[in-house]
Amino acid sequence: MTPVDLTAVAAVLPGPWSSRPLAEIGDARVKVLRMSGAGLPQESHPTAEALMVLDGRLELEVAGRLVPVLAGQLYVVPADTPHAVRAGSHGTLLIVERG
Repeated sequence: MTPVDLTAVAAVLPGPWSSRPLAEIGDARVKVLRMSGAGLPQESHPTAEALMVLDGRLELEVAGRLVPVLAGQLYVVPADTPHAVRAGSHGTLLIVERG
């Protein structure tokens, strides 16, 4: 595999909050997306999800608590934990989740 310019991949996605899978490692999927500034409704997953902000800022609400995730930071949402994205989230996000 050749190196991937994550910011360039995110810049050409069809729209905000659309993602592009980049790789699969075992049963984990790595994908990139561009945040738009708008929020997203609450959700939860049966497995943990790793969220890494490459640039910008993720305003994450986890189990009712605000967790700002800044550029260069990683946050792992535990399995079955309700989480939502608050308005103001912008930039490029790398997600690692189970397929």
